[in-house]
Amino acid sequence: MKLLKQYIIALTNLYGMVHKEMVVEIYNEQNEEQIISNDLNSYFKVVDEELEDAFVLCYKNYFVHETIMEFDEFDIMLNKKNNKPYYIPKKNELLNYTDEWYFEKTTQYKILLKYITENFFKGDIEAAEELCEDIQGLCQFDFKMQSIFNEFNNKGISFNDIDHANEVLQMVIDFSNNIRIWDNNGFTPHEIFEKIEKPNLKPLPSKPFIINKDKIGRNDICPCGSGKKYKKCCMD
Repeated sequence: MKLLKQYIIALTNLYGMVHKEMVVEIYNEQNEEQIISNDLNSYFKVVDEELEDAFVLCYKNYFVHETIMEFDEFDIMLNKKNNKPYYIPKKNELLNYTDEWYFEKTTQYKILLKYITENFFKGDIEAAEELCEDIQGLCQFDFKMQSIFNEFNNKGISFNDIDHANEVLQMVIDFSNNIRIWDNNGFTPHEIFEKIEKPNLKPLPSKPFIINKDKIGRNDICPCGSGKKYKKCCMD
């Protein structure tokens, strides 16, 4: 049953939470050995140390990532997922998600990584990867532009001017629109928008992100990331 446990961990990492019947369905689609729902019942009766070490909890017939339970967001997440299809990768790709830190290195990720490596870290790809992974985490769970700015600031990175900031942040937005997220059952914002055309499911803007200079207060922190007030930085 080692493989079954790997499926439980991988699907929980990919979806945030997954009903035991969905685990059975996906497992049986990808393996000759078949299982039934009862094969999973023992996990809901006794704490499994391997699942617990992988931050997987059992709750109401769902395998749930510990983060969701920690912040009491089970019902909120269930509502966000409602009526959305599931992204089901092939077996080899799916099992990559047994690693809690795994995520797809998309074209958009590679573009951002290359830019950051060459322009901010003088070719130090390890430092650039660390920043991109931090950005990935922010985008996956709660995309906020100010959080992205803060992440750059924490690494001591500032932009030349507002146009430079817009250029970089547009790459971040493109990256974010192609990250697999729990709310969308593993689909990216771009993919789910293509599948379900509803206004509240629109991804982040695909057109260039523009910081409106006219709406920045003189005493606000300059959005270029310098840490200075706008009136003493890009306003000049």
